[in-house]
Amino acid sequence: MGTVTVLGGGSWGTALALQLARVGHSVRLWARSADFVAELAANRENRVYLPGIPLPKNIRPTPALGDACADSEMVVVVCPSKGVRALADGLRQSLHGRPIVVSATKGVEQGTHLTMTAILAEVLGSEHAAHVAVLSGPSFAREVSADVPTAVTSAARDIHVAEGVQRLFNGQTFRVYTSTDVVGVEIGGAVKNVIAVAAGVSDGLGFGFNSRAALITRGLAEVSRLALRLGAERQTLMGLSGLGDLVLTCTGDQSRNRTVGLRLGRGEQLEDIVASMKEVAEGVHNTRSVRELAASVGVEMPITEQMYKLIYEKKPPRQVVTELMTRSLRREAD
Repeated sequence: MGTVTVLGGGSWGTALALQLARVGHSVRLWARSADFVAELAANRENRVYLPGIPLPKNIRPTPALGDACADSEMVVVVCPSKGVRALADGLRQSLHGRPIVVSATKGVEQGTHLTMTAILAEVLGSEHAAHVAVLSGPSFAREVSADVPTAVTSAARDIHVAEGVQRLFNGQTFRVYTSTDVVGVEIGGAVKNVIAVAAGVSDGLGFGFNSRAALITRGLAEVSRLALRLGAERQTLMGLSGLGDLVLTCTGDQSRNRTVGLRLGRGEQLEDIVASMKEVAEGVHNTRSVRELAASVGVEMPITEQMYKLIYEKKPPRQVVTELMTRSLRREAD
């Protein structure tokens, strides 16, 4: 087993570090704050984002990016999507050799409409672009950290790179499948967060399982329309990083995005909700960027459009649902 690096000390970064340590790697866990890193090292536990789960001895927290990446076989980027470009810029100066660089962040960059692997490939340059991959799928951090059986997908344009991620992560309770459909895996991961906000709004308004099932199903149609237009494979959207992740995020109580929607549906203000959360709910930021991306390629996404109006134009939640239900009639296949 070799040395691997996780960049990001939130709940998901810590959970992935725990999985990598569980299968025997020497893991360097990087976080920006030296004080936070000192607490991790002293307590051997992430008491802020993942309390109650001890860090094994083969996880070494560090605040130094160069130290974190030295001689690493794989570097996993786990930070909010808005911070990936800046982190990649620092990472470019710190990489040694040609490690696999894995995005475990879900999102689309505002303005450029780039996915996270596209940002990493652009910033890191041609020397590293061929070794960039994505890891995605239905996986709550708390459950992964608790060794609950989980299945995810690793995708890279070079199948050997995806297989490298598979080899390094795979364990008895963490099964990794491979794919070369990077676009499908990333778009599935980004758009499902927007749909999860909508599912939460429906639940917050007191609607039932019928409504939630309708949102998940029509949400999958939106994910698929956009992903296919961008060149994805339909089979990917029916898999772990598409339908699997969508169902988990729209139904699970651990979903930050569903929680945001739930509280919006109950009448709370977005500013208060965001201020009360320890970690980012990507669906809030990505509602805007996904809407922009869809418009740029001429794809209609009515749920995303209504979530944009709810979040950014303060449209009442009940009116959002009413307008979705009273759209012009059409065939289901459209």
